[in-house]
Amino acid sequence: MIVLLIISAVALVAVDQIVKYWAVNTLQPVHTMDFIKFGDFKVIDLTYLENKGAIFGSMSGQKWFLIGVTSIIIAVGIAAMFFTAKKSKFFSTCIMLFVSGGMGNLIDRVRLGYVVDMFEIKLFRFAIFNFADICVTCAFVMMFIYLFFIEPHNEKKLKATEAEENV
Repeated sequence: MIVLLIISAVALVAVDQIVKYWAVNTLQPVHTMDFIKFGDFKVIDLTYLENKGAIFGSMSGQKWFLIGVTSIIIAVGIAAMFFTAKKSKFFSTCIMLFVSGGMGNLIDRVRLGYVVDMFEIKLFRFAIFNFADICVTCAFVMMFIYLFFIEPHNEKKLKATEAEENV
């Protein structure tokens, strides 16, 4: 399981970096282009953005702080991924997604001094984000599902099993 998680993490970071490479070389010169639209109704545009902060551009200019915090979170995430792999494949996959997204954005911060973003939802005004951000968001949604729906169910089953063994 650990080997599969590592391979998956490397693949997701590679996809993130390939998309960002494309954005820098193709999207940056034109700044924005249509991506998904129906007639004149735009759903998602591709818009080049250099984010020097964290989420929604917060903490702009705090490059070294963001690198340090992200590095610590990634290290803790990698350790947690190893410790949880035998207990829950689902939860360790959540952690792997979180670590992959963090690593993708950390590479940008170290290499470029900012994170390259490109997906802009046009249905409503929202942040411009990247593939790594999608990995982190999916990880949080999956962790929420795990912590509030799966883990309590597992605890009930464990307690029921222990009660049967004690009788």
